[in-house]
Amino acid sequence: MHDSILDYRGFRYLWVALILSIGSIVAYLWHDPIGVPNGGSWLGYTLGTIGALLILWLLWFGIRKRRYGRATGTARGWLSAHVYLGTTLILIAFLHAGFQVGWNIHTLALVLMLLVIFSGFFGVYAYLRYPALMTRNRADSTRAAMIGEIRELDAQALQIADKVDRSVHDAILSSIQHTEFGGSVWKQLRARDNSTTALARLKEAVLASDAGEAPKPQAGGSQTMVMMVDFLANQASDTQSEHLRRLIDLISRKRALATRVARDIQLQALMEIWLYFHVPLSLGLLGALIAHVVAVFFYW
Repeated sequence: MHDSILDYRGFRYLWVALILSIGSIVAYLWHDPIGVPNGGSWLGYTLGTIGALLILWLLWFGIRKRRYGRATGTARGWLSAHVYLGTTLILIAFLHAGFQVGWNIHTLALVLMLLVIFSGFFGVYAYLRYPALMTRNRADSTRAAMIGEIRELDAQALQIADKVDRSVHDAILSSIQHTEFGGSVWKQLRARDNSTTALARLKEAVLASDAGEAPKPQAGGSQTMVMMVDFLANQASDTQSEHLRRLIDLISRKRALATRVARDIQLQALMEIWLYFHVPLSLGLLGALIAHVVAVFFYW
């Protein structure tokens, strides 16, 4: 049976995190420091050391996951421990500080730690949710296969457009040349497809042509669609109208595939974009942690 990162080996690391958390709470309640609890007591130093080691270990995961062949343990197990022990770090950090925060370098380290952890929570959500959505969206295919099918549909559309009119051929060719997948991060996240409205207008134009009406192209459609509506408006022959219907079918199939490809790219971007925050914040946390330790031992 396949276990996820959360229930790995019977929630092994959840139990480790719970034991560590309960032990820290018990020690905090039992401890009777002089004055208010703070990071300068023996328990504060102990919890601070545990927290610092946890942070270093968690940061090491970013290196470890790129060294699968030489590292011990499974990647899933390390990631499970990464999630649970990273969450436990929140409690340990506050117990270490005695729940005292102020405007200083120590609080900066705490804030950066929380930002890293909460950005990691989104990463866990993305890891658990988006791969399944990508699998359903691909429908037992791959992105490369879908793009290959789109190229085949483009080639068929050009062949049919050759039989209709040069202007339609040029419009189809221009549409193919402007078909893009990916692009900037913003384009990947939007996964927007504007061809639906234009395609609907083209179908309306075909129906109007069948009824003997003169369809009028409307603004807002793609150049390809408007050009084909213009052609229908100029009384295309029956044979040309039949070719245009076949073009509509090809364009419809291409649009459906293009939408799936765009969605696939969007889901992958959502899976990866959090790392653009998580990794820099982690490096910032490492610097703040070093500054925190230096300040405690040399200037406290």
